[in-house]
Amino acid sequence: MNPARPANAAKEKLTFGAPLTPRFLDTHPSFPYNGPGARKCNCPSDLRFGKETMTRDFYLPVTPEDMRRQGWDAPDFIYVCGDAYVDHPSFGHAIIGRVLEAAGYKVAMLCLPPHQDASAFRRFGKPRLGFLVSAGVIDSMVNHYTAAKKPRSEDVYAPGGKAGLRPDRATIVYCNRIRQAYSDVPILIGGPEASLRRFSHYDYWDDRVRRSMLVDSGATLLLYGMGETSILACAQWLEDGAPPEALPNIRGICYLQKDKPEGVTEVPSHREVSTDKAAYASAFMAQYDEQDPYRGKALCQQQDERRWLMQTPPCFPLNREELDRVYALPYTRRWHPDYDALGGVPALQEVEFSISATRGCFGGCSFCALTFHQGRIVQSRSPDSIVGEAEMLTKLPGFKGYIHDVGGPTANFRRPACGKQCTQGACKDRQCLFPKPCAQLTPDHSELLSILRRVRSLPGVKKVFIRSGLRYDYMMLDKDKTFLKELCRHHVSGQLKVAPEHISPGVLNLMGKPGRAVYDAFVQKYEAVNRELGMEQYLVPYLMSSHPGSDLNAAVELALYLRDTGHQPEQVQDFYPTPGTLSTCMFYTGLDPRTMENVYVPRTAHEKAMQRALLQYRKPQNRHLVLEALRQCGREDLIGYDRDCLVRPMERSAYQRPEAARGSATGPDWRAGTGHSRQGTQAPARSGGKGQLGSAAAPAQPSKPKYSSKWAKAKKKK
Repeated sequence: MNPARPANAAKEKLTFGAPLTPRFLDTHPSFPYNGPGARKCNCPSDLRFGKETMTRDFYLPVTPEDMRRQGWDAPDFIYVCGDAYVDHPSFGHAIIGRVLEAAGYKVAMLCLPPHQDASAFRRFGKPRLGFLVSAGVIDSMVNHYTAAKKPRSEDVYAPGGKAGLRPDRATIVYCNRIRQAYSDVPILIGGPEASLRRFSHYDYWDDRVRRSMLVDSGATLLLYGMGETSILACAQWLEDGAPPEALPNIRGICYLQKDKPEGVTEVPSHREVSTDKAAYASAFMAQYDEQDPYRGKALCQQQDERRWLMQTPPCFPLNREELDRVYALPYTRRWHPDYDALGGVPALQEVEFSISATRGCFGGCSFCALTFHQGRIVQSRSPDSIVGEAEMLTKLPGFKGYIHDVGGPTANFRRPACGKQCTQGACKDRQCLFPKPCAQLTPDHSELLSILRRVRSLPGVKKVFIRSGLRYDYMMLDKDKTFLKELCRHHVSGQLKVAPEHISPGVLNLMGKPGRAVYDAFVQKYEAVNRELGMEQYLVPYLMSSHPGSDLNAAVELALYLRDTGHQPEQVQDFYPTPGTLSTCMFYTGLDPRTMENVYVPRTAHEKAMQRALLQYRKPQNRHLVLEALRQCGREDLIGYDRDCLVRPMERSAYQRPEAARGSATGPDWRAGTGHSRQGTQAPARSGGKGQLGSAAAPAQPSKPKYSSKWAKAKKKK
């Protein structure tokens, strides 16, 4: 089942009711692409697969010399990007560049340019049509800083992983430099940073509401979403002389105009949302509700007295044939050879032998920005396209027999949630899986099973992994256990990672995640399947601390669950308030925008540290924080030497041996603070424990107690 185009779809006329058919879809994209007007690639396909040296001419030009060897006087577009140039379909700049190339446009790449002045932006001269600007695969602020706002020491999207090559708020900085170089050139911005900041939005790093990035950057247009369709429509718009009256007919864009538009849904203005948190929540929900290509309406928001932001409805999702052709374009699947001497681009290592099979997600997690960027309607490539790419991977240099992933945002979503989404869009007032699965949802893993069987049977393939997210609640809806059995037998390497995130009902409700009972049932089913297969494999649950709604009592509740199941998480993710999510709206406003009810929000760094420490209470370095948190929420009953306690008190003398804890592997870690903690191992689950969260690692027996020298002497003397 694939998203359908309305019957009145026509490429000749662009209206809100009819999608654009991209020019590159009108011809069959052979490998390499030989469409009319496209830059010719004169290499045979086996050369692209590494049987001979691949030269820089197989990439889009990155220097004026590269451009001149192609016979160009000037490029049509210069693509400025905050990532290193990796010509792989997991990188947005590679897809957009190849899509434009296939449509006959000349695209030059200006990746990670020096931004201290405008000289680098004059490298290719003035482009015929305009500049394209993206901060990169992720928001530049997320790339630079942790959830605690501490600078990161590495940038995996830069050559050699070197940090600091792109600026903070890269889209804005790059646009300012372009304006210094060429004051009148059109600038089109896109990518996740621009896409998720297209309206007035809360900025966690500034701790204030900022205007639309279109205003702050001074760009001509903002393209949101995945962009293949909208970039071609905008390119044609520029070819036609950039008539302002044509903009309302181009889907998936934002632009500015002086007057308030007529017949368009208005959301609260920037002044309102920056001074009134209830208005901010209301504006966010209006934007959230209209992010649907079939039922979504055009929106407008006043940015200041002179400018109104206009957002046209989202682009229609690509159907299966169109998505196949996007991924069949002639990517070299490597970083540019200019980076070889610098150690390459580390981010490629994670995806080099992986396959992007789907887009979109109807999971509806509150902390995820996919609704605002890829949408809720799942799009998938055909089985033949995926298997063909897998066969191609086996011919690449460096392939050792392992395909690291066949997935997407959610690997086991291969089709829209129901038939209605293909013609009428996703429901405005309900989610597909939360608070309980919709009756119209049709769980089906049969096509994914068929694809995985075909891929793992290819010559040269030893194993196929699934490392993308898997929705265990969706798997539980499938009465046929075949997928889970084959997943365990063939596609898990000892550990399966899933994301329950929390166990407190109030927190899960705000997260949009299923309840604890669903996860517990899945753990039991997973363990039963592995026993049936005679395999010893474990679950690794992702957990999140400090999400809106999570107070210290909720964190203690999760800590007790970890105690009862014996799980000791190596890592815990603090909630990160990134643009474009429901959870970030809750964080800023203290309101659930769906109900306008008040939400508790942990805001101070100290409280966040206490919540994180509770989830890792066995770590000696967390002891003081755990004690403080337990006392603050009145749970002194969890401080002591009893097996039900989380941590021992600070008052214990070196001569007082905790007899109650001796030999107990599930009570408090009485060695905490002595340098002999059990971190990184798996404690046995407590008898009577209801959950099975602790199946994440193999059980380990506690090591023999080690006493201080004073204790040993006292014992010997006695």
